[in-house]
Amino acid sequence: MNQLLDLLYPPHCPACNAIVATGDGLCGPCYGTTVFTAGLVCDACAVPLIGDAEDAPAHCDACTQAPPVWDRARAPFYYEGTARRMILRLKNGTPDLATPLGLWLAEAAQPLVTPATLVAPVPAHWLRRLARRYDQAALLAAAAARALGLAHHPDLLRRARITPKMDGLTVEARAANVASAFRPDPARLAGAHVLLIDDVMTTGATLDAAARACLDGGAARVSTAFLARVAKRP
Repeated sequence: MNQLLDLLYPPHCPACNAIVATGDGLCGPCYGTTVFTAGLVCDACAVPLIGDAEDAPAHCDACTQAPPVWDRARAPFYYEGTARRMILRLKNGTPDLATPLGLWLAEAAQPLVTPATLVAPVPAHWLRRLARRYDQAALLAAAAARALGLAHHPDLLRRARITPKMDGLTVEARAANVASAFRPDPARLAGAHVLLIDDVMTTGATLDAAARACLDGGAARVSTAFLARVAKRP
């Protein structure tokens, strides 16, 4: 049956839509321009570090000096090349991409979770969801939770106010922009370990605000996973 379905509906590359051999794979050219987070990365923010993966866990200078409120972070990609194209397609009218991208996200997040971990997206404001007709972080979180065999809680956090876009803002302005933007559900957060899911991490301001809301709501600890990390090479 699967062979017949593949013949009638051949799988396509999630980056360029070319026909590929497997449903969750990239074509050769797109794979060649995908920058995966291989090697040693900061255990707290997933920025690349100089050294061997066997040296993990390790932390970058920034996280050593000012640790984030969450404990650990992972990402399958860096935000460039094919990964950037896939994420932009996901955000701009191709919600089906959340399924294959969620598999990569789940693989990266596997070391962070336990069977009791609650998976939740960093939610968009309802006006943004209305305009886009979906919330890409919620779709990614649902796909990753399925792959990990964990519970998905799309309404664990609520975006209390719409925030301006972050493009071009300084680190300080980004933090001020999202401060107190999220409201938690304390009834489900009490004592929980939460895995927060988002699409891209730049400075971490949005994840910081969401993680603080979880902790304020009673979560015992928070981990984060995102599709791609905006990062300079070490």
